[in-house]
Amino acid sequence: MSIKLTQYSHGAGCGCKIAPNVLEEIIGTSIVMPDNARLLVGNHSKDDAAAYDLGNGQALISTTDFFMPIVDDPYEFGRIASANAISDVYAMGGKPVLAIAILGWPISVLSTEVARKVIEGAQSMCIEAGIPLAGGHSIDAPEPIFGLAVSGLVDIQNLKQNNTAKNGDLLYLTKPLGVGILTTSEKKGILKVEHEGIAARQMMQLNKVGEQLGKVKGVNAMTDVTGFGLLGHLVEMCEGSGWGAQVSFHKVPRIILELEDYLAQKSIPGGTGRNMKAYGSKVSFDAVEDPGLAEHILADPQTSGGLLIAVAPDHREEVETILHNNGLSAFAQPIGSIQPIKRAGIFVEVN
Repeated sequence: MSIKLTQYSHGAGCGCKIAPNVLEEIIGTSIVMPDNARLLVGNHSKDDAAAYDLGNGQALISTTDFFMPIVDDPYEFGRIASANAISDVYAMGGKPVLAIAILGWPISVLSTEVARKVIEGAQSMCIEAGIPLAGGHSIDAPEPIFGLAVSGLVDIQNLKQNNTAKNGDLLYLTKPLGVGILTTSEKKGILKVEHEGIAARQMMQLNKVGEQLGKVKGVNAMTDVTGFGLLGHLVEMCEGSGWGAQVSFHKVPRIILELEDYLAQKSIPGGTGRNMKAYGSKVSFDAVEDPGLAEHILADPQTSGGLLIAVAPDHREEVETILHNNGLSAFAQPIGSIQPIKRAGIFVEVN
């Protein structure tokens, strides 16, 4: 019997994320945590992971990420969820060292054999990342949920954050956009045969290049693009850094050229609307020819998306060489830059 995991969940992948503005309300607690001099990155910023000074020149990176199925195949679901969680360590410039699993499973609906395939997928991705899957925790849940808690290490001098971009930095993106559109099309049953598997293969790619980029002094800021879309994560980078940004829409890579065809058939993830409601007032589409198209692609929720990198212009060649050497030549050109804020309330201008 063929199992289609996406039929058992109301959301999919990082599109399950709570919208940024709603999340701010949730974490905006009045309880003040005591200062901890060794906590280098914590709740004071909207970063990818926490970082803790070990006292030996290194920091411990700690993160967790989990979601509901974005593909039907359980083995691929395990691989995608694992790659997505491990990416948070790479986005901080770190090296992952250990993972533990987080599993919620509707035991009365889906067999343990299917759950085992999810775990096997996770194990295969951890092997690819060179880390052990050393245990975990599971619960009986109404919908299937899977992810990892991941620990990593980084030399403190190489620790990258998402709120340290500088004026004039060039912006790079290491994976194309459109995963949410393709997976929505697949769930609607309108995905063309020639496009089957494209999204899954991309989501199963590790962002290993982040560890090398962490060693580049001129990489001033870095984050990974997930459920908030490129625009959401760029807005976070801009707000945290105190600058604005300009994005050239025609330079932003797309997962396939025919995304417009699926958008015309209303293959729009629910997360896109939630994203634009959360940060749309901080983005200007005045200079782009088709604002609707730009909005649907740039705010498309990604799962296990690429790295968004802010690079000092005088380190451009070094970063582009690293991208070339890691098979990412297609992404070795900037898609925009960090700029002064030009208008009140506008952090990102798309042209």
